[in-house]
Amino acid sequence: MTSSANDMLPPPSSAPWGGAGKALDGVRVLDFTHVQSGPTCTQLLAYMGADVIKIERPGVGDITRGQLRDVQGADSLYFTMLNGNKRSITIDSKNKKGLEILERLVKICDVLVENFAPGALDRMGLTWERVHQLNPRMIMASVKGFGPGPYEDCKVYENVAQCAGGAASTTGFLEGPPLVTGAQIGDSGTGLHLALGIVAALYQRNRTGRGQRVLAAMQDGVLNLCRVKLRDQQRLKHGPLTEYSQYGQGIPFGDATPRAGNDSGGGQPGWILKCKGWETDPNAYIYFITQAPVWNEICDVIGVPEWKTHPDYATPNARLPRLKQIFDRIEQWTMTKTKLEAMDILNKYDIPCGPILSMKELADERSLRETGTVVEVDHPKRGKYLTVGNPIKLSDSPCEVQRSPLLGEHTNEILSSVLGYSEGEISEIRASGAITAPEKPRPAAA
Repeated sequence: MTSSANDMLPPPSSAPWGGAGKALDGVRVLDFTHVQSGPTCTQLLAYMGADVIKIERPGVGDITRGQLRDVQGADSLYFTMLNGNKRSITIDSKNKKGLEILERLVKICDVLVENFAPGALDRMGLTWERVHQLNPRMIMASVKGFGPGPYEDCKVYENVAQCAGGAASTTGFLEGPPLVTGAQIGDSGTGLHLALGIVAALYQRNRTGRGQRVLAAMQDGVLNLCRVKLRDQQRLKHGPLTEYSQYGQGIPFGDATPRAGNDSGGGQPGWILKCKGWETDPNAYIYFITQAPVWNEICDVIGVPEWKTHPDYATPNARLPRLKQIFDRIEQWTMTKTKLEAMDILNKYDIPCGPILSMKELADERSLRETGTVVEVDHPKRGKYLTVGNPIKLSDSPCEVQRSPLLGEHTNEILSSVLGYSEGEISEIRASGAITAPEKPRPAAA
């Protein structure tokens, strides 16, 4: 009789919910990431309870510490909002002692995450073969711009990934140029994909006892988020995309999925409509979906009950060529209401809709504070700032968002309590320059 995976699990905890530790307690992550894609991944793992040790260059650190800085002498929001719940150690990988420290960390960590340019980690001496030799259980996770192929050595940033992954070509209005989206689907989106891959590799390691390589290419991640547009590319072979506005306007389709403005991208037509105050408020709009099951309710709310039975409007197929006319009429109604008034009315009838919420409105939204989605954090140098908490809520793994670390803040702590170096050894390491920035040359005397 073979045993199942459940036979190997401990008995259910009797601790109260949220009292049995965090999901990734005991997992130690060696964080070689910088800027956005990698730090997004490692911050999520830290939120889940992993001990994330961020490796930074002495005196410099993650480049985003100084990018878009708004408070003189303090780390930028770009850095603080992507590096909460981590510990920072400064190490010069080119220093012999520094490399010794890194290899010692590799031996006791579970996951190594990096988003360097191709080959950078190899030049440090931390090739996959070397890492696996030092620690066969190590999971080595990487964000790259492209996967294996003709572009794998190319440098990629957020907007490049959106363009190469298909998002830009399908975003914007038909008559305008391709557009990138404000959502960081290339960087943060790929970080999310990588975090899932890491957790899956940790789970598999419980069975195999060995680590593996995990790769998340930014092009792949963006394309995954654009899969409905790849769906539409294949549908084009069989005729026009009837739910796209251009169909109702009689505009012919080309041979590639077109830009579709604010069309919903699904089987239910939708559009962004003006609301009361739109003349002065750039976000006084609502997204309105004409879902077929509530068509009768839509007709009653906007004051055209005759459309419920009129042959031009009574069925979804009849409505498709007339979507612009229909949304123009709905907009006459939404313009008499604020976006929140319209939402309250429409939700009573289960009519799908959503207000266009600005970043200010989201920052001030009380419910997001109560759920920990938006969190206020206190920083010793910049004071209080807002950050995004864990977007994934686990009922038995509470998340307490902590501030980002100062550069090298935990160097001594990690050397002593994690790696077991003595005070004398740490003094020797410090004197070697392995963990400190080189002194700037003094100007010559006049």
